[in-house]
Amino acid sequence: MKFFFVLNGKKLKQLSIIIVAAFFTAGILFVERNEIMVFSTSDGPQAFYKAKTGEKVLSLSFNISWGDQRAIPILDILKDKNIQATFFLSGSWAERHPDIVERIVEDGHEIGNHGYQYEKYPSWDDEKIKKDIRRGGQVLSELTSKKPALLRPPHGQFDKRVLTIADKLDYSIAHWSVNSYDWQNPGVDKIVEQTLDATGKGDVILLHASDSAKQTHKALPVIIDRLKGKGYTFVTVSELIASTTTKSEEIK
Repeated sequence: MKFFFVLNGKKLKQLSIIIVAAFFTAGILFVERNEIMVFSTSDGPQAFYKAKTGEKVLSLSFNISWGDQRAIPILDILKDKNIQATFFLSGSWAERHPDIVERIVEDGHEIGNHGYQYEKYPSWDDEKIKKDIRRGGQVLSELTSKKPALLRPPHGQFDKRVLTIADKLDYSIAHWSVNSYDWQNPGVDKIVEQTLDATGKGDVILLHASDSAKQTHKALPVIIDRLKGKGYTFVTVSELIASTTTKSEEIK
């Protein structure tokens, strides 16, 4: 699991410098300005993970790659709370569960590509990565009649090559800024605490609707209610990207 660190955008402006943070994978560098993550490449593809905004708005995002027991309870909660979220689906899972994909679409949620095989891209060669992204996108396009615009690489792992390949395939990589760690099943209270303590304006929260995440459906209503109580509203990741007050830029 990879982690990102958020720097103070105002301080960066005042000092007129760009601070380069080292990514944990060797050879990968990210440059952050105004709380928008920018990947430094020659042709400028970028990975979005958080919006800089003065509004109390954020996104719930769910990864699904396995099982059929957790997704429906989560969809029921989101429907009851009148919230639209973004679901990143692996193509192999979507093929096995077209009925759940249909329910996600019917409920008005956004669907993003999570690859097909759910394997770690950085260890693959370019052609294998392209094939997996295309296959995942094709499955989702056939099931939803719409090509996904967002890609979240399997396991959240990507490097400069993956980012460039995704860009050439007309995908925007959408990461996250708040990790709930629900996949660790640390207990409902812990999931709630970890999520709320880290969440602020413009954040993208990572959650899971795979069967391995056994406590998410119990923590979700608490998270939603407490964030609503603080005045937050929920939008899809694409809506969050569109509403951001800061534009990303290429860093050469």
